[in-house]
Amino acid sequence: MNQPACTIATADQLLALQGGATPADNPLHYKTAIHWKSDLSTQWLQNLYSWNTLLGAVSESPWIPHPMQLGASLQRQLIDVNLLLPIRTQAQDAVLKGNHPDPFRAENLELERKYARLLQTLCGHFLIEGTFDPEHATSLIRSRQGCQMLYHYMGEFAQLEYRYHSLGLTRMAALKELLKTILMLITQTPVSGLLPYLEYDKEGNPKQDFDEYLKRCRQRIESLYAEQAFDIVDYANNSPHSIIGCSAFNEVEGSGLHGVRLRHYPLPSGVTPCNTVVYLSSPLINRPEIFDLAPGKSVIEGLLGMGYDLYLTDYSGVGPDASHLGLDFFGKEIHDRFLDLVTQRHPGLPIHVMGYCMGGSLILPYLARRAEERFARGEAMDITRVALMATPVKFDDQKSGHLPMRDVIRTWYNEEMMTDLFSSVNIPPQLIEVGMNQIQPGVQYTVANGFYHRATQPEIIQDSAPFLHWLNKGTAFPATAHREWIRRVFIGNQIWLGTYTLASSEPSLDQQPVNMGALTQAGVAIMDYRGDRDPISPTGSCVASLTWGACSDCNQITTTHGLNRTIEKNIGHIFVVSRKHLSDYLTRVAAFYNDQAD
Repeated sequence: MNQPACTIATADQLLALQGGATPADNPLHYKTAIHWKSDLSTQWLQNLYSWNTLLGAVSESPWIPHPMQLGASLQRQLIDVNLLLPIRTQAQDAVLKGNHPDPFRAENLELERKYARLLQTLCGHFLIEGTFDPEHATSLIRSRQGCQMLYHYMGEFAQLEYRYHSLGLTRMAALKELLKTILMLITQTPVSGLLPYLEYDKEGNPKQDFDEYLKRCRQRIESLYAEQAFDIVDYANNSPHSIIGCSAFNEVEGSGLHGVRLRHYPLPSGVTPCNTVVYLSSPLINRPEIFDLAPGKSVIEGLLGMGYDLYLTDYSGVGPDASHLGLDFFGKEIHDRFLDLVTQRHPGLPIHVMGYCMGGSLILPYLARRAEERFARGEAMDITRVALMATPVKFDDQKSGHLPMRDVIRTWYNEEMMTDLFSSVNIPPQLIEVGMNQIQPGVQYTVANGFYHRATQPEIIQDSAPFLHWLNKGTAFPATAHREWIRRVFIGNQIWLGTYTLASSEPSLDQQPVNMGALTQAGVAIMDYRGDRDPISPTGSCVASLTWGACSDCNQITTTHGLNRTIEKNIGHIFVVSRKHLSDYLTRVAAFYNDQAD
């Protein structure tokens, strides 16, 4: 770039200092994020592991001449020492430090952080005591000093954008949109093309005049600056407003096992108990605070207000020492142990169950096995009401809706590679997120862009902090359980097909397939609450209430009075962040638990 004359007057002129469109402008109009460097590296690594496996087969085959066996063995040792060992060490070190094991995505995060901080510093030049001053901005950009400053900033932004390792709808693209609004505010002129965050009608006409648009831009940068929220990840992790969990709880004494703990949420003072316990089964891959994000956005807060005694499975403390434990532990032993403790603490009280996503997927075969065991002992089933939130149970390539994710797994998941890299440290949440993002085109852009769009008041920014913290702070997935989940459930579809096995205290049932029909025989009423905008748990997969349990011919959409219920709403996977949708869910689950018409 050549040093510009101090005649900058428009936002387009400032953008031109970058030398034209950069990858952050998404000039090729991709509809998703393209992590091409990461994808190429992953493919290369998969091929390396496949070649290593082939070499192992050659070196051990009795049908291969000895010289070829020896050569294959030596080549395998060289590959392991010179290529796989440093990759394995780097990946495991990254996981133990809480970093992304993919170096390209890790550097992307650092570039995004630098870009966001540069945005904040740029805005600081035009704010006086936190308020944007248009006269000061005009004076500054017309001065030689201000012109040189802007030239420097635009060069810095350009360097970061060109160093970024991904294309398309990325978080960097969302940051560039924010930059454009700042430049428009500084110059009081529009950029060419569609204006970020501005709504247009069907004819392409803006629904807001430019002066009103600039007013919203001013409110946005003042609010983001006040909250230091330009960096969405840093804000999610470090803001004093990003604390998740609003309800008091105690860890049940003696419940801890391999980092898994049982939480008890006692009734607040003044609440009349309804003499019923609810056992909350949380997913293995998320913080359990999905049930308790923040005041007004908490399933637990709502249930406590209704008088329920609450217990919750907490997997957030599971560490590398549990990497060898599979679904027999997390899907059977833990629930046996915890429900025994609950029963001892509340003898004679009815126990209802609630499961979210994977937490529900694994609690259903557990309850079916529990019913089988009680029948074998001549006992009636003791848990007969299960409320499910976005809980998939059917995984196929047809009507379940899981074909996109199953294709992602078949394309990118290599069990040998995952075992070698992560068996001793567990599967990091960043890798789980990569898979989820594959079926949600440009989701990081969408989340960041939506955050900046709405960030016109400090209160709005603060309100989003707990959810953003939960979204950015997943938990490691125990390695063996993850392999079994992928192989047996997501690809094998064993729960649905009736081939899913579990351990049992009854010898005749131990490691035998779980009879999901036992839920029907036991009269267990199931409520499915599912969303037609949910790509993670599509409605075609959330069909437990239409298949098993106390259903009337198992084909009713909404039934009442002791029968299953299926409630489908225009919602996504994490609907609890909406006070409106959460209120609807709590109303319906209370009616279900109390066997009332909803």
